[in-house]
Amino acid sequence: MTLNYMEILIKLALGLFSLVFVINVTGKGNLAPNSATDQIQNYVLGGIIGGVIYNSSISILQYAVILMMWTILVLTLKWLNNNVRFVKRLIDGKPTLLIKNGKIDPEACRSVGLSASDVALKLRSQGIFQMKQVKRAVQEQNGQLIVVQMGDENPKYPVVTDGVIQVDVLESIGRSEEWLLDNLSKQGHDNVANIFIAEYDKGAVTVVTYE
Repeated sequence: MTLNYMEILIKLALGLFSLVFVINVTGKGNLAPNSATDQIQNYVLGGIIGGVIYNSSISILQYAVILMMWTILVLTLKWLNNNVRFVKRLIDGKPTLLIKNGKIDPEACRSVGLSASDVALKLRSQGIFQMKQVKRAVQEQNGQLIVVQMGDENPKYPVVTDGVIQVDVLESIGRSEEWLLDNLSKQGHDNVANIFIAEYDKGAVTVVTYE
């Protein structure tokens, strides 16, 4: 089979342009994937480029249309993920509390596919060798284990991000959505959509708006 190097070069350039365009529009998540969505986008694009550039039966125009379809799907999924709570939970999942006050939850570990040895390894990688040292350990959507040790100050919890109330975070700190809305209203924030981020720390909520 004779390779048409000019055609391959054009296809590679189109693939590179599509990737740069999506990264600039959606942010830098593809460079350091923070969620399942970011990771899948990278895999799919790699599959498209790798499967097409050497296939001479697929023309440059057809390839460009395929990339355009991929770009539209990615942007649509990104918008849904940022604006529809159900879609975000379906695609990215939610943080899972694995350890609280030195006690591990075996059922929670199984739900995220972690064995006891996996949890122990993740703790050792952070310099923690005893479960009783852990005040709180949460498995994030991207697979990272966030650990707060006994004696450490509790982290600030993002109860609102990008105009969306984080119900899972509220549940983890024992607060309700009604409590949050009432707290925000007292600060003069009646529309959650206008809030860039709101953090909970020691009973108080700190708000940063888009304006």
